[in-house]
Amino acid sequence: MDKTRKIGVLMHITSLPSEYGVGDLGESAYGFVDLLAEGKVALWQMLPLGPTGYGDSPYASRSAFAGNELMISPRSLYLDGYLDVEDVLRKAPETERVDYGAARELKMPMLRKAAKAFLAAKGAERKAYDRFVEEEAWWLDDYAMFQAITDEIGDSRWFSMWPEALRNRDGKALEKKRKELAKEIEIYKVLQFFFRRQYMRLKAYANEKGISIIGDIPIFIAPDSSDAWSERKLLLIDEDGQQEASSGVPPDAFSATGQLWGNPLYRWEEHRKTGFRWWIERFRENFRLFDIVRVDHFRGFEACWVVPKGEVTAMNGKWVKSPGQELFDAVRKALGDDLPIIAEDLGVITPEVEELRDRNGFPGMKIAQFAFAFDNGRWQTGNPYLPHNCQSLSVAYTGTHDNNTTRGWYDELDDGMKDYVRRYLECSDGEVVWKMIRALMASHAMWVIFPMQDVLSLGADARMNVPSTCGSSNWSWKMGKEDLHTPAMATLRYYSELYGRAEI
Repeated sequence: MDKTRKIGVLMHITSLPSEYGVGDLGESAYGFVDLLAEGKVALWQMLPLGPTGYGDSPYASRSAFAGNELMISPRSLYLDGYLDVEDVLRKAPETERVDYGAARELKMPMLRKAAKAFLAAKGAERKAYDRFVEEEAWWLDDYAMFQAITDEIGDSRWFSMWPEALRNRDGKALEKKRKELAKEIEIYKVLQFFFRRQYMRLKAYANEKGISIIGDIPIFIAPDSSDAWSERKLLLIDEDGQQEASSGVPPDAFSATGQLWGNPLYRWEEHRKTGFRWWIERFRENFRLFDIVRVDHFRGFEACWVVPKGEVTAMNGKWVKSPGQELFDAVRKALGDDLPIIAEDLGVITPEVEELRDRNGFPGMKIAQFAFAFDNGRWQTGNPYLPHNCQSLSVAYTGTHDNNTTRGWYDELDDGMKDYVRRYLECSDGEVVWKMIRALMASHAMWVIFPMQDVLSLGADARMNVPSTCGSSNWSWKMGKEDLHTPAMATLRYYSELYGRAEI
């Protein structure tokens, strides 16, 4: 992994401006790459790209391997000859934030039409599709069937809302359903081909501009996912499809009662029996899609917070050991020694977690919004998140998708803390965001990454997510069309050159 000094921007695909209700892999994505190149930004960090379900969290995907169909660009499908001009002229209503429901209502019929047109065509693209279906069958077959059944039943909760025979993957029931839903299953396979083709084109364009893509692997999978349905033997899920425990974290900076995520936990002894096959394939796919991968909740590879069945908060969980180095050794043996991984090492971090991170040479994360604190009325100048304390083998952020924007964060501080921040950054109230960006630029951290909202100096109303909540304001921020030409990129470029981070 290249560890030269670089800067990056964090923004999810869905946040790009779009006429179809949700950001996609079309023109705006290419415009955003051009904007990054203008600012000498060498890293574009995205959130997980999987298809989302209820709540539209990218960390609760219907598949650990599939792409989100809503990110497929209708305009690109038109240019490829699979949609008519009247299709792409249909627009979603203008909204301040992403309306996923409206986007699905508009786009899914369009995408299905394009898939049917593709299946009726012949030629080289069909050969490429057939090859894709064959190579990815090990996850694609189950995913496509899972989505088709979900559409038919109207519910992805296979463990409670599906007929018992389908829930328990009875062979005869699956074969019968496969025949009944053959056309819908094929459509979902085509949509995954569309997604993969459009995404890889975008990645190639970014790479040509000198920009590397950082992806994101959630450590856990969603309970209502095709993976949980098809790979339950690898999970703490009983024979009836019910979870034996749930994932989460103990009380922390984000929540006084901890975070009860509700994901199924891994049955690690079963993974060991397979030589960690599932994890190896998961990393393989992600290294194919991304130049670098951020592993969310890295500490879970050392130990997971296991919350007993029936608990309504995460307070009464306990730490249970994970395979840690054993797993990464298996991944290295299969995929090579150089694993381009960023370890999301936030939260309750123990010496054992730090040893696992450092032994593997993974850079950890430093969040500037966590840097400012008092101890008995004195500034905590040794806080490891303060810019002057950032280690070279680290990736420093003003904030992440789980934080408020830096402007929103500062506005909510009490007067004493605001005074501390102003003194540290030597600035006025109105300069805090860019002074913090500059301080991180000057730090020893090898990479510094800023949410696009901070580059645009936006307030709390532009926040991406509030952990432990579920609502329409989460995951729905989107940038304006005018921001694809923001003059803030010139300032980012100036600092990039000033502090030796102008990689491209």
